[in-house]
Amino acid sequence: MKADSARTAAMPWFEPSLPRLLAHRGFALEAPENTLLAFLKALALGATYLETDVHATRDGVAVISHDPDLSRIAGRSEQLGSLTLRELQQIDLGCGQTFCTLAEALDAFPAARFNIDIKAPDAAAPAAQAILEARATGRVLIGSFSGRRRRATVRLLPGVATSASTFQVVAALAGAKLGLRSLVRAAARGLDALQVPPRGAGMSIPTKRVIANLHAAGIEIHVWTINDVPTMLELLELGVDGIVTDRIDLALELINDRN
Repeated sequence: MKADSARTAAMPWFEPSLPRLLAHRGFALEAPENTLLAFLKALALGATYLETDVHATRDGVAVISHDPDLSRIAGRSEQLGSLTLRELQQIDLGCGQTFCTLAEALDAFPAARFNIDIKAPDAAAPAAQAILEARATGRVLIGSFSGRRRRATVRLLPGVATSASTFQVVAALAGAKLGLRSLVRAAARGLDALQVPPRGAGMSIPTKRVIANLHAAGIEIHVWTINDVPTMLELLELGVDGIVTDRIDLALELINDRN
């Protein structure tokens, strides 16, 4: 049984039918991750949801990148936040791509739903500004491992969908495992989803009991980052609401086959 709450029912982010297949950093097999081309590739395959990450430039612009530095994706030693947007956009990431701003992504793909991980404290206000200026509050979900970063962003976006930060995830999962639905509701107050790995502390996180108790509290559960079809199928049969994946092509093919 899916999660059911008046809160999520009123949010455009949750309007598409389940399951929610979130293209992790776009479709990076055919384009550099977290670029406009990677997002375009994912959407062209049929994705509805794009998972991405936001930092802030030195001049205060919300820019899309997972890492805080350029070593892995550009072979450079600088911190992303030490450069201006102009300096970042002179860096070639491959396939003719460079860093894109959150505003550019929201504008380029007006029908896409975005799952946005706020990666740095100084990214909260610029990210909220970009979302507000794009009138995109209804089609984004804000998350962060840091509760402080998440709350700082959500406060600026009344009515936005949001997923649990680390402390809330732990508390809600503990309540769900123990069948203490009052604890689940308390831990997940004001939240719409838990986004979790498949395993933690040596045990499976999503189980039928956990999922049922989260759903009873009106909370969806999305699992990351799943790239093999057997695990995707196992999770969907357990009843998870969403899967975050680098292989959106395989996930969409699986859903088409099941239907």
